[in-house]
Amino acid sequence: MASKAGGDSKEAINEQLIANTYGNMRSEMTQLYTKITELEMEVSEHSLVIGAIEPLDHSRRCYRMVGGVLVERTIKEVLPAVHRNKEGLEEVIARMHEALEKKRKEITEFELKYKIRIRKADTNTDEEEGSRKEGSAQGVLVGPAGQ
Repeated sequence: MASKAGGDSKEAINEQLIANTYGNMRSEMTQLYTKITELEMEVSEHSLVIGAIEPLDHSRRCYRMVGGVLVERTIKEVLPAVHRNKEGLEEVIARMHEALEKKRKEITEFELKYKIRIRKADTNTDEEEGSRKEGSAQGVLVGPAGQ
């Protein structure tokens, strides 16, 4: 019996290790999503800047933040740099999308190997749904009907 109890604890440790590994993989994927979204926002900002300064006179002064320092340049000097930065960001995003796809495949293989299934939180009782409906009406102020 002692060996059987030892085997159970080893299985529990192994299951815990698998769960931790799976959790780490999911958090890495979430971090990739977050970083991609952040970089896509930066690309969007670069596009806005390019759209705003491109039609202007190229000899006009503009200011650019370089390493936390605001520098005065001309549009002619700044526009190519902004284009290069935008292209660089788009390349990084493409590589991160590839890494994200690899991570998705890795997670899928891990799920199949260890027969991992995600439980959905759709199992609500009627009481919980009633309290949600009541809670959603909170914050609404209705005056008396007679006035």
